[in-house]
Amino acid sequence: MNQAHWQHRLDELAAKHGVPGAQLGILRGDDLLTLATGVLHAGTGQPAATDSVWQIGSISKVWTATVIMQLIDEGRFTLETPVAQVLPEFRLRDAETTAAVTVWHLLTHTSGIDGDLFTDTGRGDDALEKYVALLADSARNHPLGATWSYCNAGYSVLGRVIEVATGQTWDQAIKEKLFTPLGLTHTTTLPEDAMVFGHAMGHVKGGDEPVVAPVWGLPRAVGPAGLITANVADVLAFARMHLRGGVAADGTRVLSEESTAAMSAYQTDCPEKRLLGDSWGLGWFRCDWHGHRAYGHDGNTIGQAAFLRVLPEAGVAVALLTNGGHTHDLYADLYDEIFAELTGVRLPEPFEPPAEPAAADLTPYAGTYERESVRMEVFDDDGKPTLRTTVTGPLAGLEDDPVQTYEMTPVEPGLYAVRPEGMETWVPVTFYSLPTGEEYVHYGARATPKKLG
Repeated sequence: MNQAHWQHRLDELAAKHGVPGAQLGILRGDDLLTLATGVLHAGTGQPAATDSVWQIGSISKVWTATVIMQLIDEGRFTLETPVAQVLPEFRLRDAETTAAVTVWHLLTHTSGIDGDLFTDTGRGDDALEKYVALLADSARNHPLGATWSYCNAGYSVLGRVIEVATGQTWDQAIKEKLFTPLGLTHTTTLPEDAMVFGHAMGHVKGGDEPVVAPVWGLPRAVGPAGLITANVADVLAFARMHLRGGVAADGTRVLSEESTAAMSAYQTDCPEKRLLGDSWGLGWFRCDWHGHRAYGHDGNTIGQAAFLRVLPEAGVAVALLTNGGHTHDLYADLYDEIFAELTGVRLPEPFEPPAEPAAADLTPYAGTYERESVRMEVFDDDGKPTLRTTVTGPLAGLEDDPVQTYEMTPVEPGLYAVRPEGMETWVPVTFYSLPTGEEYVHYGARATPKKLG
């Protein structure tokens, strides 16, 4: 926990990876180290500080899941409770699926609801209620429980479950049930509350000429899936509570020991085990680090990215909050050093293709794959396996270029690697079929079905 050493490494690696600003927190037992580097906003030059706040993105899902588990502790419902029993207004296109989706399906990303619905339903307290009503027209990504696909929409539904169960907005409920008992002083859910602190602005391009994002945040309806704003000290206070079996630093019982353990315990497999984790719990994803079990979550909003990892056997948690550039490369370099130094455990070797590309036949996988927010085309381009992704829907307008084309390098049958321009990190592209025969591609933590014909 050498402050000067880790400050030097944060400064050096953030510059190397073109990250405008970052905040780093390291928790080991009761010892907490917080550091900051760079700027919050490239246009204003405001320095990043340890009390600045950043969007933690989808790490918010673990907080929402924690409140759901608190309500289960209180006997409001169970993991097996159908969502429609709590939310009579909940409707999907298929009535049978509507009746069968449970709280567990939403927590584990196995509901099949198309996950990337980012429609703005307004700033009012009824934003989540209006959002849930939109799902009646949304597409199904996969049959209920048939595979795993990251689902933002499911967590917005869970936010509405919290509202109905508590009689409060999600924002009020999570403040009362988590922020207050944890003693958090720099954690908010609404932009007007974040503005009282120095707050990071996202950048859609980092490096020597950073480009500030066109908007600050996502719509309010996405709140339970990704709108918490915090500093690393507060993020690690949340992680410490999970490390201590559901008890806050002052001894307050926040979550039962049984529910805390269930959240990081195995619940379901991930078809693609390299990008995030090999399996999923209730909110947390689970990682195998050379035989050592870690858990965590990442978050990405508009030009901001956050990373949280917990190694329970060592009592160590690390949080990194960033605002642009090659953030995953920064995470990979920094976390490997930190965990190796403090615990003797190294992160898994980075995913990458073999030195000599494997022989592969693209024919079984070629074609168009599509879900509601993206179209993916797999084809041979002059002898090179190629993936072209096109973002559609509301998010397309926020992308600098909604169409991206990647050369795919074969790794093994059904597995390819792509590397976005300028990045060191390789990303897996996995092709697979459901037991019932439907063909899918898993990329970016989402399962996308192949179009027939």
